[in-house]
Amino acid sequence: MANQENIAASLARTPLYQLGVELKARLTSFGGWEMPVQYSGITSEHEAVRNAAGMFDISHMGKFTLEGKKVIDQLQGLVPSDLSRLQPGQAQYTVLLNPQGGIIDDIIVYYQGEEKVAIVVNAATTTKDKTWLLQNLNLDEIQFQDLSPEKVLIALQGPQAVKFLQPFVAEDLQPVKAFGHLQTTILGKPAFIARTGYTGEDGFEIMVDPEVGIELWRSLYAAGVVPCGLGARDTLRLEAAMALYGQDIDDNTTPLEAGLGWLIHLDSKGDFIGRSVLEQQKANGVQRRLVGLQMQGRNIARHGYQVLSAGQVIGEITSGTISLTLGYPIALAYVPTKLASVGQQIEVEIRGKTYPAVVVKRPFYRSKTKK
Repeated sequence: MANQENIAASLARTPLYQLGVELKARLTSFGGWEMPVQYSGITSEHEAVRNAAGMFDISHMGKFTLEGKKVIDQLQGLVPSDLSRLQPGQAQYTVLLNPQGGIIDDIIVYYQGEEKVAIVVNAATTTKDKTWLLQNLNLDEIQFQDLSPEKVLIALQGPQAVKFLQPFVAEDLQPVKAFGHLQTTILGKPAFIARTGYTGEDGFEIMVDPEVGIELWRSLYAAGVVPCGLGARDTLRLEAAMALYGQDIDDNTTPLEAGLGWLIHLDSKGDFIGRSVLEQQKANGVQRRLVGLQMQGRNIARHGYQVLSAGQVIGEITSGTISLTLGYPIALAYVPTKLASVGQQIEVEIRGKTYPAVVVKRPFYRSKTKK
């Protein structure tokens, strides 16, 4: 018991931590943070996001701003996506790459215009990403600011997200397109709002000062928005086949292997770190691919379970759960390219026995209401 208390004491806490305690959230360790894994329960929280609206404290994520005349030009050398396409108020989901073409992290770049960019990165990789950016940017031209400790980030997700958020926001949110963003006010205070998320539903990610975040959380809760933890965030993102860094993608996987080829714009941009590896993979093909699996039964394939074909181990599960929306177990796994076609029959070893699975299209679930 004393050891558990010592571990908890060493974990970081977001400015909204106390609100989770008040709501009797079950807490867990995640990426060095003590975070709510669930409030009312994963199933009810998951269903709230799919059917109405739920909110997540994601203040643990890394938040950077970059300013300078050549900010886009410099970032172009660090990602495979063509950021020069962005107009002010638009964003790009992309990846930072190492020289081997491996994914350092998946990030979102928000172009705010006037030579200013905001970047949101994963919580567990914030320090790594910051170090990489500072090493590879010309800091004589770029002003780098780490807002991670001083800003709250709330994800409000679900088909009724606009309805719940609009009363607190000055601007009309309806015209904001997916991956659009704006500087506005919430409860009369400065706010950054982006129409982005990690659930497969419509929704927003809202960056504000801590006192505004606390007031907004309380106001949304009073209005009927369901507080959600990391458990529902994981089941929701997996149904939408969104990668979890450290499981589905990492420093040893390339975007082409991970099914993120749509992020690579070789024809419209110049050199970037990892380009030669991706060019070679594009020309020769990849040896393995990340695929979606549907289990043929009720057995759940979990992270780390072995995947087999004809009695031989061919890969392993990176993420797996029961789809609460679809009602059957789903998973992601890396398999040899020759076994990656939709309809391919394979097996998963679960507690010493093998169970059938089939490769299916991703995403597993697609929202009918997502903007």
